[in-house]
Amino acid sequence: MSPENPQAEFPYFVKIETSTGQSAIVPIAFMTPKQVENFLQTDFKRLVHEAGVTGARIFVERATTADYEKVLGDVAACLRTAKLKAA
Repeated sequence: MSPENPQAEFPYFVKIETSTGQSAIVPIAFMTPKQVENFLQTDFKRLVHEAGVTGARIFVERATTADYEKVLGDVAACLRTAKLKAA
């Protein structure tokens, strides 16, 4: 029996838009190329059908990895904003 070679996972940015202007964003989703293919060809169509939505669009593109210093800066800015809103 030969061992299976697992496919590498890559980070993807996923954005879904509906014809009514609603949108949902999944900033980073780690998927193999095969999972992306299945998601676009099967799963997304099934979910749209089950929801009874028409005119939904999906954008999937490979995400770039974030700079650690940028992540720290973004988190700090978010927390400062939350603190100001709570005051």
